[in-house]
Amino acid sequence: MKSFDIGEELRTNYKFLIGSILPRPIAVVSTLNEDGSNNLAPFSFFTGVSAVPMIVGFSPMIRTSTGEKKDTVINIEREKEFVVNFVTQSNMEKVNSASEELAYGQDEFIHAGLTAVESEVVKARRMKESPIHFECKLRDILNYGDGVGSGRFITGEVVKVHVDEKILEEGRINTDLFAPIGRGAGNDWIKCTDRVQIERLMKAQIQK
Repeated sequence: MKSFDIGEELRTNYKFLIGSILPRPIAVVSTLNEDGSNNLAPFSFFTGVSAVPMIVGFSPMIRTSTGEKKDTVINIEREKEFVVNFVTQSNMEKVNSASEELAYGQDEFIHAGLTAVESEVVKARRMKESPIHFECKLRDILNYGDGVGSGRFITGEVVKVHVDEKILEEGRINTDLFAPIGRGAGNDWIKCTDRVQIERLMKAQIQK
C-alpha cells in the first residue's frame, strides 16, 4: 500500500476525495439571485445530517476559475434559504448543462432547458424535472478558507418535502422508479441500478 502526506496541492487532494468517496449523491441547489432571477447548480459533496430536525448539508468550494465564492453561496448568505433538487437518469444531461459557469443573473433553468416552479415556503424555485424537492431554511455556514480549493459546509433545515406520487409505494420512495444518479471520479456518473440486500444487525432500525 502506498502512503501519501497531504499538503496544499489542490489537484492531488481533490483526486483523492472524488476517487474515494463513491458514489456521491448530488444536490441540485436552486436559489434566487439579487434581482429575483433563478440560480441552479449541482453539488456532489452532499449528505443528510439529521432527521429531527430534518437537516441536509452540501459543500460548495471556492470557484477554481476565479478564486471567488460561487453564486449559490452568495445567494444563500443573503436570502437564508434554498431548495435541494435531485438528479435522475431522465434529467442528468440537463442538470449537467446547469453546471456551466454563467454570468451572474443568467438563469440556469433557461440555459439548461429546465422548468422553474414556485415553492410553498421559501422564495427559491423548485426544479420541476426533479421528482423530489426539499425546501430549506439556512441553518449554518462553516467556512474552511477563502483560497482556491477551500470549501464551506452549508446546512439547511428542510421545511417542506415534495415527492412525485409516481415514485411512491406505500409511503416510501421506490429507488427503481426514482432512478437516482450519483457522481464518480472525473466524468463518471453512477446509476443506482445494481444493488445488493444485506440484513442490518442493529436492534432498532428506523427504516423498517
